[in-house]
Amino acid sequence: MQLRILYAGILTVLVAAQGCSPAGGEERGHEFMPDMSHSTAYEANLYDYYFYNTWGTEAEYKKFVQPRLPVNGTIPRGYVSAHYQDDMAGVLNAKSEFTGESSPTGIAYTANGHVPYYYDDTDEERTRAMEEIIDNPYPITAVGLEHGKELYTIYCGICHGVKADGLGFLVREANPAKGITEGAYPAAPANFQQQEFYSASNGRYYHAIMYGKNVMGSHADKLSYEERWQVIHYIRSLQAKEQGLVYNEDENTFTKDIPGTLVVMDDKAMDEDAHEEGGGMNEEQGGGQEDHGGH
Repeated sequence: MQLRILYAGILTVLVAAQGCSPAGGEERGHEFMPDMSHSTAYEANLYDYYFYNTWGTEAEYKKFVQPRLPVNGTIPRGYVSAHYQDDMAGVLNAKSEFTGESSPTGIAYTANGHVPYYYDDTDEERTRAMEEIIDNPYPITAVGLEHGKELYTIYCGICHGVKADGLGFLVREANPAKGITEGAYPAAPANFQQQEFYSASNGRYYHAIMYGKNVMGSHADKLSYEERWQVIHYIRSLQAKEQGLVYNEDENTFTKDIPGTLVVMDDKAMDEDAHEEGGGMNEEQGGGQEDHGGH
């Protein structure tokens, strides 16, 4: 009996040693419960198929990680809490809660820049966007204008010019002295330093960013929701400068957009301000869900 126990013990040790043998030379070694070491979990947009995945084919795994469109009507975590506020005080409060700045124990989230956009790429929808998208949902701030300048320089200035006068690099290639009467651009970019663009609503700019206009392509995939509005703020600041007006976080004598330092007011003042401007942000922009956002 004791001998049997001894043999059983020796056999157990040998099996355990073989089962946990390390890899080396031509041997891969052995793993106990390999699914614990090599999870079948996958990351979106990351193809990292591995040898030990025996729960599906390589083609099936690749299909799992392909980019997918969001379900119609859904809104990913991001700016939506700030987007549907009734006034600027609510916008700022929602943003501070989202970024964790409202509380010492708050949890900061990274905004994904997505807000539904309920306008199609047609002339009729462009007109509707121009009529309904009035206010910039973000206050004018020095940080926002600086970031807007960087983005404008990268994505817009080459065509629309550093002064937003339509004389970007591709247009300034023209050299009449050498007989070159036209720049490399096949059509003249919009000159934002014209009266029609001074008086245009923010919706005209936002819709153009979303879908493009004429030979200009869409920039919706290049700029996040907040970045689009920062670029619009910067364009307005260039227009104001050309007109000898002020457009910064301390004062705005050019449009109705709210300077960053002027949004801290009591409830009564906020209500009066919203009433004077047409009943608040949502009313001016088509009733909350029928306004602007990501694509």
